[in-house]
Amino acid sequence: MTRLYLEIGPKKVFACSLDWPGWCRIAKGEEAAIERLMEYVPRYRVVAERAGVPFEPGDPVVVARVPGSPTSDFGVPYAVPDLDQEPLPAEEAARGVALMKAAWELFDEVAAASPEELRKGPRGGGRDRTKIVDHVVEAERGYARMVGVRHKPFTSTADRDAMRAELAEVLSRPWAPPQTAKWPPRYALRRIAWHVIDHLWEIEDRV
Repeated sequence: MTRLYLEIGPKKVFACSLDWPGWCRIAKGEEAAIERLMEYVPRYRVVAERAGVPFEPGDPVVVARVPGSPTSDFGVPYAVPDLDQEPLPAEEAARGVALMKAAWELFDEVAAASPEELRKGPRGGGRDRTKIVDHVVEAERGYARMVGVRHKPFTSTADRDAMRAELAEVLSRPWAPPQTAKWPPRYALRRIAWHVIDHLWEIEDRV
């Protein structure tokens, strides 16, 4: 069984896995979002294999629906489901961090091997490689603040790596309510991994 929750925006729906950080897809309507999520099983398997985590998802089962917002329609999962308030054991936290690290590694590798100029999107838009990489890195710095990890703007890859190391250490800790940071760890792992993976797949699709 693959546990999903649906974030339902005014026009679009995100289908997000509760147990596989970063595996989220968007479409118009609940059934379409679930179908699109399942189409990405082979691509998410690459992330899981890099993390050394067996990935054999079962049939999708919707266990929660949460109201979205115009941000959801814009293409960003924004709502924090109540299920993310469940305690996070150390073993599960370590597994989530391994998947997040795998996403980082794959993104960095694909970006490094891709041309600067990428194919344009269906409407003729889209950032080139360097701008995508800069966007992902700077967004991570903002996401890290949501769990209490604060770093100044990066001036080098070493600065970025130091932030990622601290972020991974914080999110690998076991956790239980009450929530003290803005994001609970389950949601932070999902949101951070999703953003990296989403842009990883964007680069792959536009090369």
